[in-house]
Amino acid sequence: MRLVEIDNLVVSFPQADGVVQAVRGMSLSVDAGESLGIVGESGSGKSVTCMAILRLLREPPARITADKMQLAGIDVLRADKNKLADLRGRVAAMVFQDPMTAFDPVFTIGQQIAETILAHHDLSKSAARAEAEAMLKRVEIKNPAAILDSYPHQLSGGMLQRAMIAMALSCRPQILFADEPTTALDVTIQAQILQLIKGLQAELGMGLIMVTHDLGVIAETVDRVVVMYGGRVMEQAPVADIFDAPLHPYTKALLGAMPGQTGGRQRLIEIPGASPNPAAPPAGCPFHPRCAEADARCATEAPAFLPVGPARDAACWRLQ
Repeated sequence: MRLVEIDNLVVSFPQADGVVQAVRGMSLSVDAGESLGIVGESGSGKSVTCMAILRLLREPPARITADKMQLAGIDVLRADKNKLADLRGRVAAMVFQDPMTAFDPVFTIGQQIAETILAHHDLSKSAARAEAEAMLKRVEIKNPAAILDSYPHQLSGGMLQRAMIAMALSCRPQILFADEPTTALDVTIQAQILQLIKGLQAELGMGLIMVTHDLGVIAETVDRVVVMYGGRVMEQAPVADIFDAPLHPYTKALLGAMPGQTGGRQRLIEIPGASPNPAAPPAGCPFHPRCAEADARCATEAPAFLPVGPARDAACWRLQ
């Protein structure tokens, strides 16, 4: 079953002095049980893409258009507020970057998870609380009954992240969006959270979209990878192909800057220059000002995103 189908998504933010082009022509799809990673530098449009798909951006100032934007067959662009409220939680849920700001500090963890359950299921408050406790136990929180009555500031970062995953999964969504779910966690806790998400996805048969700038996270978690830069998709391929044989110059540059890729004690290979200004993106390929393989055509014409091999697509003139 096709859970996510996005075709030519454009997200912009009109400003007094111009238009910030956050996402430019994004297309992707995710099937039931499949996991997709979206990687790229900060500002590449990864998080905005997920927020736009779930219609979580304030409109205006955000302006969202697409030829198609569906979640489990539901037209998200044309859905009214009630339909969107029902869709969020029951069909799709999101784990945000910072659980401390995602939780309301004046309500307990149990109250917030139970509220999510009550919004989508006809249960009593006591039954919703019991379900919330069961979800905390499912995400491997010890003494879940005590955590239910705790406030967000009383929990560690790793515990809060587990509680957020429990809240996101409390209504058994078909697709889970995880936006930098291991940010600010130490390495040991990161590994535990990733293993938890991967295990729950397999157990529940969910689709998964994992947003991160950490290629190590992608290598351990997903089946397929979308590489974004400057609001555009540069390359899409199975995860093994991305690491074993990257095709796009930007993908190669990302891997070259990844710790452990150069071997020994050699210095990391940094990508020269800076990410493009989304309010004034360069003409042609957005990566051409930083690309060692760029030629004159790259600076004037944007390459189309086309198949370049089995299950692989890329936007690069040298690959077409």
